[in-house]
Amino acid sequence: MATLEVDDGTIYYETSGDGQPLVFVHGGWMDGSAWEPQVDHFDDEYQVVTLDVRGHGNTGATDVDQYSIELFTDDLEALFSHLEIERPICCGISLGSMVVQEYLDRHPDRAAGAILGGAVRSMPPVELPTGLKPFWSPLPAVSASLSMTGSAGTFQSMLQSIQATTGQRWLSVDSAVRAEAIDSASDIPSAEYRKIFDALYRYDPPELTGVETPTLVVHGEQEVPLVKRQGAQIAAAVATGARVELADSGHLVNQDRPRAFNATAADFLDTHSAA
Repeated sequence: MATLEVDDGTIYYETSGDGQPLVFVHGGWMDGSAWEPQVDHFDDEYQVVTLDVRGHGNTGATDVDQYSIELFTDDLEALFSHLEIERPICCGISLGSMVVQEYLDRHPDRAAGAILGGAVRSMPPVELPTGLKPFWSPLPAVSASLSMTGSAGTFQSMLQSIQATTGQRWLSVDSAVRAEAIDSASDIPSAEYRKIFDALYRYDPPELTGVETPTLVVHGEQEVPLVKRQGAQIAAAVATGARVELADSGHLVNQDRPRAFNATAADFLDTHSAA
């Protein structure tokens, strides 16, 4: 694993393979290892890059009081500069999909392609007027939960609440994948968990109407309907967008159906000549 020094911390990343850069950004309270099925599949043909976003994995805590999707995207751009990557294919899931959307909004035609798994524009997946967010904010409840049950308990409570509301196995249909995600969340200190949640909640999604990068949105069948709706909005907004839904999978679609996800991604890249 390699490191990138930034002003207020150290970003950990890994690279493997040679060819067109294919960069993966993980979801909230996870780390770069969540993309292992994709790394193993694509590093024969691509230069595959994974990173641990601030607050996650080996990167861990950094010396800033507040995280944001914009800050995570700044780090991604710094990594591209460090690795001299000029024409990446960007792939993100959940929180990572927000980071990729922010990058596309900043650079509408720089990326060779974009793949958004579990793509979501906002959290919650109903876009509230910016002025109302502070009054509706779940952050006090999250802070209270963290103080009582820690990161693992707070993460599990969130999953139970979503399943009770939607009646769906939202995060994953695979008990092993779900358990691994909970274990990953349990490794994150409570203060970092709150900063990550705050970054997700405060993000104001871009419209993406000027984006020329070919973009694929991939959702699992068990994804929350409101999230699917936001994914459809993304695919419709960009100049060249498509959306695919994979059966027998949830939010972590790349881990629930790794072969199907990899095949769908490869077909998309071949069709749009991104490589």
